[in-house]
Amino acid sequence: MSFDIINEGYAVLQASSNELKELMKEGFDQRLIIYDHDLLCYSPTAYPYEIKDHVQVSSQNFASLSVTGTSCSLKCEHCDGRLLKGMESTFTPESLFDRCQEIKKLGGEGVLISGGSDSKGYVPLERFTDSIQRVKSELDLEIVVHTGLVSKKTARGLAEAQIDAAMLDVIGSERVSREVYHIKDGPKKMRRSLDILEDLGIPTVPHVLVGLDYGRLTGEIEALDMIAQGNPAAVVIIALSPLRKTPMQDINPPAPEDIGRIITIARLGMKEVPLLLGCARPMGKHKIETDRYAILSGVNGIALISQEGVDFAREKGLDPVFLDVCCSLAYKTLA
Repeated sequence: MSFDIINEGYAVLQASSNELKELMKEGFDQRLIIYDHDLLCYSPTAYPYEIKDHVQVSSQNFASLSVTGTSCSLKCEHCDGRLLKGMESTFTPESLFDRCQEIKKLGGEGVLISGGSDSKGYVPLERFTDSIQRVKSELDLEIVVHTGLVSKKTARGLAEAQIDAAMLDVIGSERVSREVYHIKDGPKKMRRSLDILEDLGIPTVPHVLVGLDYGRLTGEIEALDMIAQGNPAAVVIIALSPLRKTPMQDINPPAPEDIGRIITIARLGMKEVPLLLGCARPMGKHKIETDRYAILSGVNGIALISQEGVDFAREKGLDPVFLDVCCSLAYKTLA
């Protein structure tokens, strides 16, 4: 029986806590039937991560590289380029290949390639596609690319390079896209970019950021509906984590229960699509509660899971499996 993401999704948002528990149980039970009991626990090594149950194998296993350094013209209200500060700068195709070669020599499995956007929402990847193809063919590393919006030419280059996944933030509200991301007609452009990538056979892993509208839920359901119209390899749910020195630094993030509601809608609406809780989310007690809601809602995996989340997963009969790579590769593990 199909789940109408738009109509039934809004009912999930309005459901009582007890009704939500029943809906989450439905998603969890479906997840067990389709995917069995493994819970994939991701820890890409761009982020230092250690819990009682897992220590990263190497800090070089899955690095994050920015082709623009810390530069970004888009200046989104929630980020203002600050997320790029945690990435290594590879400004030229040569430096990108050299860094990947070093990662390979150190036993690394892959890289995330990203960068700041221009004023229209495009990451300047086109001049790097030949180098990315070399990384794939000569070094055999896993490559995931955070593309931003894409042109056909850039997408063709990424397809020829045979990247393993293309990640793209999807926003369902035109107003939020315009006011927060500074991209006009964002939903239409994002769906178009997904179409371009998917038509070329590139596995897409759309991300939905819960609470992007200054902590409020606005457009997340529409974003999920847009994603479901295509053929995603996986879907990642992330949540607003207010950053210092940004316009949203004093905003309250969405409540863990609200994040759970969005995850539940995604699970019920895309039963056979791998569903992940991504690394971008608030830390501390908030993280622990969000991990619990994600597990109860039937996610296939969680990035940077808390120890409490691991313990809770076992209580629910799941088997945590640790992987020091980007969660966007879940579709390969679950194939």
